[in-house]
Amino acid sequence: MEDKRQRARVQGGWATPTKSQSAAQPATPARSRLSQTAGPAWRSKEQQLCDRQFVFKEPQLVVRAAPEPRVIDREGVYEISLSPTGVSRVCLYPGFVDLKEAGWILERLCKDVPWKQRMGIREDVTYPQPRLTAWYGELPYTYSGITMEPNPHWLPVLWTLKSRIEENTGHTFNSLLCNFYRDEKDSVDWHSDDEPSLGSCPVIASLSFGATRTFEMRKKPLPHRVPKEYHSREPRVNLTFRTVYPDPRRTPR
Repeated sequence: MEDKRQRARVQGGWATPTKSQSAAQPATPARSRLSQTAGPAWRSKEQQLCDRQFVFKEPQLVVRAAPEPRVIDREGVYEISLSPTGVSRVCLYPGFVDLKEAGWILERLCKDVPWKQRMGIREDVTYPQPRLTAWYGELPYTYSGITMEPNPHWLPVLWTLKSRIEENTGHTFNSLLCNFYRDEKDSVDWHSDDEPSLGSCPVIASLSFGATRTFEMRKKPLPHRVPKEYHSREPRVNLTFRTVYPDPRRTPR
């Protein structure tokens, strides 16, 4: 019985040390052992680290100055950008349609075009487009997640404008995207008009009627837009004639 109590006390760690344990040297803390085993080279390196001073250096900022904006308001041909794929040009023809005729055309377009406010998609978020649109052409047209269904029923006035533009530019167009900006709050965000269905080198003829609005363009990869404005604007209709090619991924029905 006495032996069992003795063993329990020893196992519990509270029994008095034996003679052999009392004669042993006390345990050395870990830090002391480290200092005892560290050589002169380590102590010298540690001292050098302690002697170093932190010096703050102002980072050198690379400032890229944005090019000065240019206002294009005179007739002529302007090169917007140069790239490995070719040259981007804008040909401006002010007064392409006589003012009196333009007023009548604007009135007919506002009334006769089947305008519709479509839903756009940006980063999986659906929103109503801040303008009205319509599409004319034998083929569908898809941009920004929106598909415009074929509409071969051209209004006579639109067909006449298309023929006049083709005669003056030398380019042939088979489709038309119509945009109706009702006031200064309507707009179109930055875009490139580079959908695969437009081909590798798209040519677009843009014809506007009504209020004067700012049309902004930037070099790719930054595209162009019609921004919202802070002053009251009357209605404006923009017609963008374009050539759309069949999508090889679509199978005929």
